[in-house]
Amino acid sequence: MGDSIWMAMGNEGIDMDLPSKMEGVLFHNTFTKCTWVFLQPFFYGLRPLFLRPKPVTGLDIINIIVQSAFDVVLLYYFGGKSLAYLVIGNVLVLGAHPVAGHFISDHYMFKKGYETYSYYGPLNAVTFNVGYHNEHHDFPNIPGCRLPKVREIAPEFYENLPHHTSWSRVMYDFVTDPDIGPFARVKRRSKPIPIHPTELDVDGDPKSE
Repeated sequence: MGDSIWMAMGNEGIDMDLPSKMEGVLFHNTFTKCTWVFLQPFFYGLRPLFLRPKPVTGLDIINIIVQSAFDVVLLYYFGGKSLAYLVIGNVLVLGAHPVAGHFISDHYMFKKGYETYSYYGPLNAVTFNVGYHNEHHDFPNIPGCRLPKVREIAPEFYENLPHHTSWSRVMYDFVTDPDIGPFARVKRRSKPIPIHPTELDVDGDPKSE
C-alpha cells in the first residue's frame, strides 16, 4: 500500500479521521460515547480546523459567500424550517444513522491487532460498496462497483479477516463496550510522508531509517 493516503492513516497530526486526545478522554463511557456518535458530523467538520488548520484561500472565501447567499435565499423564501431541515438532516444522517456506522466500522479496533475492517451487509447496495474497506485499501484505484469481485476472486485474503455484518451492531458495540471508543484507534508516530519512489522499499512501504 504505497499510496500516501494510507501512509498517513493513524498518523497523529496528519490523519484528521483520527479522534483527538481530548475526544478519547472525554468520551469514554456509554453516555458520552452515545453523545459523540450523535455529534460525529461536528467532530469531523471542526477537528481539522483545530488540529491542522490551513490558511484561508480565495476559493474558501468564495465558497463561504456562495453558501451564505444560498442560506439567506432559502431562509427568505422558504422560512426557518427549511434551513433547519437541512441542518438536522445532516446531523442525523452523519451521526446516529445506521449508514453512518461505516465511519466507525472502518478503522476502530474492535479486535486487538486489526485496524481495518470490511462490512459485508445489505447497506453496501446503497453506499457504493463502501463497506468493502479492506479490499479498497488493497486496491484503492478499483471502483466501488468492482470491489465485491476482488473478494470473490481472492477469498483466501479476506474471508478469514475480522469483519462486520451490521453497521447498527457496530454502533451499539461502540457505545456499550468499554474497550471501544474514540480512543480505540491505532496511532503512529508523526513522520514525513514519502513523496518520491526512492523513499519507498520494494513493497511500497517507507524505508526504515
